[in-house]
Amino acid sequence: MSLFEDLKSCALSRGADYFGIADLAPAHAFILAQGGEQIARYPRAVSVGIALLDPLVDLLPDREDFAAAMLYRHNSYDVVNLTLDQIALAAANTLQRAGCRALPVPSSKRASDEKIAGAVSHKLAAHLAGLGWIGKSCLLVTPDHGPRVRWVTVLTDAPLEPTGSPMEQRCGKCTQCTDVCPEKAITGRAFREDEPREARFDAAACDRYFRGLEKARGIGVCGMCLYICPYGRKSRVPDEPGHKGHAKRREGKR
Repeated sequence: MSLFEDLKSCALSRGADYFGIADLAPAHAFILAQGGEQIARYPRAVSVGIALLDPLVDLLPDREDFAAAMLYRHNSYDVVNLTLDQIALAAANTLQRAGCRALPVPSSKRASDEKIAGAVSHKLAAHLAGLGWIGKSCLLVTPDHGPRVRWVTVLTDAPLEPTGSPMEQRCGKCTQCTDVCPEKAITGRAFREDEPREARFDAAACDRYFRGLEKARGIGVCGMCLYICPYGRKSRVPDEPGHKGHAKRREGKR
């Protein structure tokens, strides 16, 4: 079995729904600016994603109810992030045993309060691996589950072939994520590589909103941009006209 197949099996057998390899060279300058030299030294990334359970995401419109917020936060954030981190560590160990360097980056740990960002952008890695596109919400949007996916990244020097190329954005004229944002933090501009995140998304406003919720209610949950995206809602939301039931899960399709 090849190293690629070992890594893919490692991820999918532990619950991953998405797996890909990204060539990071096109985004080297961005990665260097965000994470520094210790992060930017790696030429490849293993990108792994887990699709969120739709009944949990569908609780988000009722997030002011503490029980609904708690269920979503625990299962779709805490548990999924821990699972992703465990997958990333197992993948990194697989790479190291093969004689390669590997650095697992936590799925949801902030590396800079000033930048409000992690050590590396998981969404960027998944985008470069061909697993989705950067939507107007600044979330990674997949064709199958929309933005209802959480991600983790393992940086490596392993000579792995990329699994795809960046997808063109398919948001079109849709503005649902912009319209639903309670802080109006999403500008509605389509993703462009030559523009900073701030052209599309006010991360500071979003962060203040979460901190306010945590202070007022003891738990910070929003996710309405994730909930409302048509690519995630199709055939999944029970109260939608023409609902045909839960979409069939296609594990290991990549």
